[in-house]
Amino acid sequence: MIKILVTGGTGFIGKQLVKALLAKKYSVTVISRQPALSVMRQFSNNVLVLPSISAIDPATLFDAVINLAGEGIMDKRWTSQRKIVLENSRIGLTHELVDLLERMPKRPKVLISSSAIGFYGTCPPTQKIDELSICGSDFSASLCARWEQAAHRAEELGLRVCIVRTGVVLHPDGGALKKMLPAFKAGLGGVIASGEQVISWIHRNDIVRILIYLLENQDMHSVYNATAPNPVNNREFTKALSQVLHRPALIPMPAAILRWLLGESSSLLIGGQSVSPNRLINSGFSFIYPDISSALAADLG
Repeated sequence: MIKILVTGGTGFIGKQLVKALLAKKYSVTVISRQPALSVMRQFSNNVLVLPSISAIDPATLFDAVINLAGEGIMDKRWTSQRKIVLENSRIGLTHELVDLLERMPKRPKVLISSSAIGFYGTCPPTQKIDELSICGSDFSASLCARWEQAAHRAEELGLRVCIVRTGVVLHPDGGALKKMLPAFKAGLGGVIASGEQVISWIHRNDIVRILIYLLENQDMHSVYNATAPNPVNNREFTKALSQVLHRPALIPMPAAILRWLLGESSSLLIGGQSVSPNRLINSGFSFIYPDISSALAADLG
């Protein structure tokens, strides 16, 4: 039986990934700070739960590692203390994970590690971004770049490494969409800032499929943009969401108010990137939800 180690396996993406891995009859070990019994119940007692990477015996055999751990980027204001938490939960944990791999006498074959399209920084709506585009210069870009560097260390150990730069993940169970829904359902939603900033999004089911695709295809390596092939600007997204919910969306959110409410992290909402998943498409991957209307209608229609 193929054995998979998943960090962040109880998160918004991780939980759905673990369910998909179990459905494919993989053996899954989850790193989670939640009580082990609670986690096991989420997956019908079909997973092994460990509280931390340090709890793993280096002699344990895994065929693959999928690293999804990281504190929510928009959960709290980016104070200096919060930035340290974000860095430790991504960069620090990934270094700890690779340190464990280095101590293993028999290492996994592949490490699939999360990153985000924040790597590219804020870009003009007309600028097209692919995997060859350069890193941005803001905090989010620096965070992603250092996160990826930590994961790339595993290549020196002989592992196949895939870096997944994830866009805005859509599903009503969590993430940005869950936060938006109360206002939009009440008819209080609207365009954010100029509305021209591009949202490079992906449905949660497709990001789970991408992770498994990278796991199961041994010729896949290096960086992949995990975004749907049809990004939209905020105005288009707002219109699509309001139409699916059959609610008006007439109340705008000015950029100045967002900056006052959220501080530096407001750049993730005011700015944007038009990102293309070129390497996935060229490899033959097919998206179930390539356009925003089908993605929103699948869960909210």
